[in-house]
Amino acid sequence: MVLQRMIRAVIMGPPGSGKGTMSARIIKSFGLQHMSSGDILRANIQDKTELGLLMKSCIDQGQLVPDDIISRLILNDLRKIDSSGWLLDGFPRTVSQAEALDHAFALDTVINLNVPFQTIKERLTSRWTHIPSGRVYNTDFNPPKVPGLDDVTGEPLVQRDDDRPETVTRRLKSYETQTEPVLEFYRSKGVLETFTGTETNKIWPHVEAFLHRKFSTLSQRAA
Repeated sequence: MVLQRMIRAVIMGPPGSGKGTMSARIIKSFGLQHMSSGDILRANIQDKTELGLLMKSCIDQGQLVPDDIISRLILNDLRKIDSSGWLLDGFPRTVSQAEALDHAFALDTVINLNVPFQTIKERLTSRWTHIPSGRVYNTDFNPPKVPGLDDVTGEPLVQRDDDRPETVTRRLKSYETQTEPVLEFYRSKGVLETFTGTETNKIWPHVEAFLHRKFSTLSQRAA
């Protein structure tokens, strides 16, 4: 389908909002390529590209990687699939990055997952992990058979630092501060579409219906 190669979208949402699950469903249903900024950055560091080495140097020195380096890395990869449609995840995170993306590509839509912070806190702080195997339990909907112990080995479960209440609160506040100007940037351009809810399964039908309408509109314009 030609249209699927044309559509360009960004997905945004705080950590724990279900962005990964939502992205997987969008990609499966609409045939877009999933472009994860984290994957792109790690690949460039691993492959020791010029920009990857620049970024590693910043990280090794404990410095923030400048927006222009991150933007160049992401845009380089997007240009390689210029004839394909894509869903970009994890970028942009600042207005400067959003402006760089806007200069290079015309976005069709920005999907924003608006999940209440209290819901995310409850979801993340209920997670306990068996470190050796990576098995993850949730005390609310997937609890271990014996509280605090792994089902298979009987070894103790631990709460990762990222899942501790104080860490989750700090990450959510940081996301809000950094991202609100980016959301406003896209709101002003008329491409921001916000979906509010507490469960991915309940938000998904609305996202799916919206994207079908978006595809239909773009198809009519192309015709």
